[in-house]
Amino acid sequence: MVALAAMSRFEATNRFFDEAARTMGLPKTIERLLITPLRELQVQVAFERDDGSVATFIGYRVQHDNARGPMKGGLRYHPAVDLDEVRSLASLMTWKTAVVGIPYGGAKGGVTCDPKELSENELQRLTRVFVDQIHEVIGPDRDIPAPDVNTNAQVMAWIMAQYSKYHGHSPAVVTGKPLELYGSAGREAATGRGLSIVCREALAAKGSSIEGSRFAIQGFGNVGSWVARRIHHAGGRVIAVSDVEGGVLNPEGLDVPALFSHARETGSVVGFEGSDWISNDQLLTLECDVLIPAALGDVFSPELAREVRAATIVEGANGPTGPDADRVFRERGIEVYPDILSNAGGVTVSYFEWVQNVQQFSWTEERVNRELEHTMVKAYKTLRQMADEKGLPLRTAAFVLAIGRVAKATSLRGI
Repeated sequence: MVALAAMSRFEATNRFFDEAARTMGLPKTIERLLITPLRELQVQVAFERDDGSVATFIGYRVQHDNARGPMKGGLRYHPAVDLDEVRSLASLMTWKTAVVGIPYGGAKGGVTCDPKELSENELQRLTRVFVDQIHEVIGPDRDIPAPDVNTNAQVMAWIMAQYSKYHGHSPAVVTGKPLELYGSAGREAATGRGLSIVCREALAAKGSSIEGSRFAIQGFGNVGSWVARRIHHAGGRVIAVSDVEGGVLNPEGLDVPALFSHARETGSVVGFEGSDWISNDQLLTLECDVLIPAALGDVFSPELAREVRAATIVEGANGPTGPDADRVFRERGIEVYPDILSNAGGVTVSYFEWVQNVQQFSWTEERVNRELEHTMVKAYKTLRQMADEKGLPLRTAAFVLAIGRVAKATSLRGI
């Protein structure tokens, strides 16, 4: 028997797209137009290392669609970055920005490297060389990068500085910058805050609340740690969290602030006092009210999906659930709130940062959080209503909503 090749990330994203397109009766010509990226760029990123040797990596920027506005998407530094993954993530950004109704299209980028093996000076040189290679195709009115896996406010500051060497003072070229360099209050916590809003609304729809509910969170980076802190603050019981080293479990609830301090001091959640060690797969199969996968993509195999015991899944990572695993969740009646809604808090506040940069006027954190609350709740209610009225799974409803908005904008602009 010949083994079947594994489905690529871009193929998986397009499976979700195809299902929604069939539901809508979308013409094949429009399907093809909407799934085909506008531009794909692959570049050499070569720089001198601290020891005098030359390192050479490959960088990518995929710009998927600009019908609804400038393209927007994160930039990740990770050994697994490849063109297929970046294509998938760029496409998801198009649908995500459309779901929450902000005037952007989708893009994504990355460099195939392990930043843990680079010094800070080497990381800066890599970033600046990457900008040298892509500066002509990004810009405040064209394509606006942001932080993603293994990139942060400092990396965004370097991008802004290098881009400005070519194009003049341009703080709006990236978002997620330090506050001291035109960043926005509330941006760091935005994705986690947005996730907590979706959790709250999802539980309320079942007649419950965050207070007293049990949560398991895979991933304790920026997104996972912030949503854990927001849930803990609201009275939720975070029973387990994990990172690349493994996870920790306390069925009575973890002391999240103390856990956050422990992780900052030791580099991992593992070894936290008053908890038991568990694996990442074990965390995903714990009995809980809400499971939040907030690490990397494609974490649920169909086999693992059959072992999940959470009542609700709220996706914090990009693409944690492939089509086959998603089908298992549907068959088992597990409600999944898709990433293109649930983790959209980050791009929403990135939009607010871009607006502030363009207007050269800063908002207070209170205003940022208030606007984020309004945007996420409105998007949730619109999606929930569509899913209920049409009898669709939430993910399909999200794609139908997004595709409809992008297709309408494409039609109005003309081809």
